[in-house]
Amino acid sequence: MVIGVNERGEKHFLAIEDGVRESTQSWREVLLKLKSRGMTAPQLAIGNGAMGFWAALEEIYGETRQQRCWMHKTMNVLNCFPKSSQAKAKQSLHAIWQAETKADAETAFDLFITTYEAKYRKATLCLQKAHEELMAFYDFPAQHWQSIRTSNPIESSFATIRHRTKRSKGCLSRDGMLHMMFKLGQCAEKNWRRLRGFDHLTKVVSGIKFKDGIEVTEVNQAAA
Repeated sequence: MVIGVNERGEKHFLAIEDGVRESTQSWREVLLKLKSRGMTAPQLAIGNGAMGFWAALEEIYGETRQQRCWMHKTMNVLNCFPKSSQAKAKQSLHAIWQAETKADAETAFDLFITTYEAKYRKATLCLQKAHEELMAFYDFPAQHWQSIRTSNPIESSFATIRHRTKRSKGCLSRDGMLHMMFKLGQCAEKNWRRLRGFDHLTKVVSGIKFKDGIEVTEVNQAAA
């Protein structure tokens, strides 16, 4: 399932397909169909750690920036901790993506690694594995951060579809099931809010640079 945002900040389903969940080939087919329909390379793709999607994206839209979902990454990292330590570790993870600047986020990132590397090596490796991709949102407008730090927009919509399709197992053909998912998706779209700060999308698409969520101008470049 793929959701996109147009220049007016409106969110739309771009693809609802069946396939092998983590398969690169399945995601390759989805992205090739989107490309054949005229979709140019997106500025940013947000998703969880599904390796098949990212491998296919690099092949079809190699210039697209990647942002890993902080919600999924947090859950994956916390699963490496005993329950008694998860609350404290979660606070340390939140200190990273809630930082006002990328420099502060990097400091919090390094602190997390230093604090837990000796005892919870698996957790720190999990976090380090997507270091660069977790920080991509800092190069986009701050107004967009709430929407692009996680894949929540697609997860919440898919939860509604999954709730209905689970009760239809064995009752529909493959085409019938896809058709039902498509219609459920269309209904869900009607209640979606526009992207916050959608008026900045034109700047993003035209290649204007942002640093720590703020547009880079000649004035602040000189100040830096």
